[in-house]
Amino acid sequence: MTACVVALLLVVGAFASTVARADDKPNFVVILTDDQGYADLGCFGSPTIHTPNIDRMARGGVRLTSFYAAAPICTPTRAALMTGCYATRVGLPTPLHVFDEIGLNPAEVTLPEVLQQRGYRTACVGKWHLGHAPAFYPTRHGFDVYWGTPLGHMFDRPAVGKAVGDTSDLFLDNETAIAFPDHGDLTERLTDVAVRFIAENKRRPFFLFVSHPMPHEPLAVSPRFAGKSKGGLYGDVIECIDWSTGRILAALEEHGLTERTVVIFTSDNGPKKGHGSAAPLRGFKHQPYEGGVRVPCVAYAPGRIPAGRTVDAITTVMDLYPTLAGLAGAPVSPQQVRDGRDIWPLLTGESNAEPAHREFFYFVRHGVLAGVRDERWKLLEQKGLTELFDLVADISESSNVAGQHPEIVARLTARMQAFEKDVTETKRPPAGAKATTHVSNGQQHQEQRQ
Repeated sequence: MTACVVALLLVVGAFASTVARADDKPNFVVILTDDQGYADLGCFGSPTIHTPNIDRMARGGVRLTSFYAAAPICTPTRAALMTGCYATRVGLPTPLHVFDEIGLNPAEVTLPEVLQQRGYRTACVGKWHLGHAPAFYPTRHGFDVYWGTPLGHMFDRPAVGKAVGDTSDLFLDNETAIAFPDHGDLTERLTDVAVRFIAENKRRPFFLFVSHPMPHEPLAVSPRFAGKSKGGLYGDVIECIDWSTGRILAALEEHGLTERTVVIFTSDNGPKKGHGSAAPLRGFKHQPYEGGVRVPCVAYAPGRIPAGRTVDAITTVMDLYPTLAGLAGAPVSPQQVRDGRDIWPLLTGESNAEPAHREFFYFVRHGVLAGVRDERWKLLEQKGLTELFDLVADISESSNVAGQHPEIVARLTARMQAFEKDVTETKRPPAGAKATTHVSNGQQHQEQRQ
């Protein structure tokens, strides 16, 4: 055999090996909405909002009916998704605003960064809300591509009375500032970017994070969706997001990627009071009741996740980090504490799923620990009031039974104290100026601004 032939065989073998490794690593698409309620999808019981594409995902995948955002507000959930931690552990427990000078610490090893190490191409499209200074841009935290606003929302602009052109007007194409899109066209524009990213990266593994600024106020849609939903303008916005999801699913199918891709759809917290529905749950955005923190979640991966299943075990947005990293074969740094768990056995219904079950979930409201739940019981301690709910018998949290079960109150109180002690001992700071004053600033402004 000549040296030339040997060299050719080596090249072919290396190429085949690369293709095999790419096939072994699934693509990931995470779609996160902003302020969408538990019952604002057809597959979660909405009688007025038509969501055929997300409903198709639910029929072909799994609904997670006890899935929690990290907090009843924006920034903490996004920090939890990126780090696999409760946001209090990484110093971002309250929403960031244009006057804040902090952001996600560059020392954090984010989910897109660990995926990059495994050869993934990464993109963030839409809302970031983890710091709007250049040092905190998504492109500095593991994303190869970014198109969107690093701020909380365009609603921030007039609220602080700043002139066009300052940081509150920031919209980015990677790190280049561009003009804000028309608000009504925003969902469609970011969908175009997402679909283009899929087409450009169809031959390599990718992670696509589609972070919708909607249905956060101000609500808006283009004329093609206006007045189409029985759920009013809010319903129009959700149905536009469903259309967007359908376009993404169609792009995966067009490029033969459906069975090589895991798609997750969820929300960053519950609905703002007066918009959307968390039925049958109690509460809204800002509140540690179920309606503020428990959100709809659908996981879809044909050929990997069995169709038509419902999982009611406690799961959270923090679990996406170790789950997706594990599927990619990416090592998770043991030097940084993670609160998320690999829930892939739960999603697939494997017989060894039990270790993935989360025994406790902690409710943190604007940086303050407010409660904890286990499989059945939920304890809330806020404003001098102790509340205990049996979530199995009373999912709507309508009956406070704390006086009837002092032993359960004591047990769960001890869990809260242990958690608070653990976070205090292991928490990591955000980066940037005035980090130590952020919690008080956020508490002062967040109710009127969000």
